Amino acid sequence: MLNFSESCERNKDPILAHLRDVFKQSCSILEIGSGSGQHALFFGQYLTQLHWYPSDQGEYLPGLRENVANYPVPNVHSPVALDVSHTSWPDLDVDGVFSANSLHIMSWNHVKDFFRGVGQVLKSTGVLCVYGPFKYENQYTSESNARFDSWLKDRDPVSAIRDFEQINMLAENEGFKLKADYLMPANNQLLVWVK
Repeated sequence: MLNFSESCERNKDPILAHLRDVFKQSCSILEIGSGSGQHALFFGQYLTQLHWYPSDQGEYLPGLRENVANYPVPNVHSPVALDVSHTSWPDLDVDGVFSANSLHIMSWNHVKDFFRGVGQVLKSTGVLCVYGPFKYENQYTSESNARFDSWLKDRDPVSAIRDFEQINMLAENEGFKLKADYLMPANNQLLVWVK
């Protein structure tokens, strides 16, 4: 598999345990920042009632498309190009959005673009689910997250572990309400909003 991710492999089972409930009323899911496609292919096997649409930026699409083609899952669709900073997103009829380990990689402006776009894509009763590390009241949840944040900023100054309160405000501005905040392994969270 191209661009295989160890972190995807480690976190897929704990995330799936929650997604079974989070998306139980959903039909179609847009995954933002699918990377290798490991999550899409794994979740698609177990959440067979869902149509899963992987996506990523253009430069990552060839590897993602190859993986989805080489490891076909009937309800996982061909990946689509999506740059959150673009005002026009793919025209998909989805009632759920999932993204893992993306908000701390994006610039803050792109994080704002992410929520703006999700707010446009998801209409009433939509579900937004985001996995990753977050700070609370400007405090890290662990020493390892503090070290990870320093590493992120050294690698790319626009990257950073985001503050939950700021993220939640962006979601609320798009009409979402926080439904759940699940503590996950390795000092990560699974945040769930509903519209």
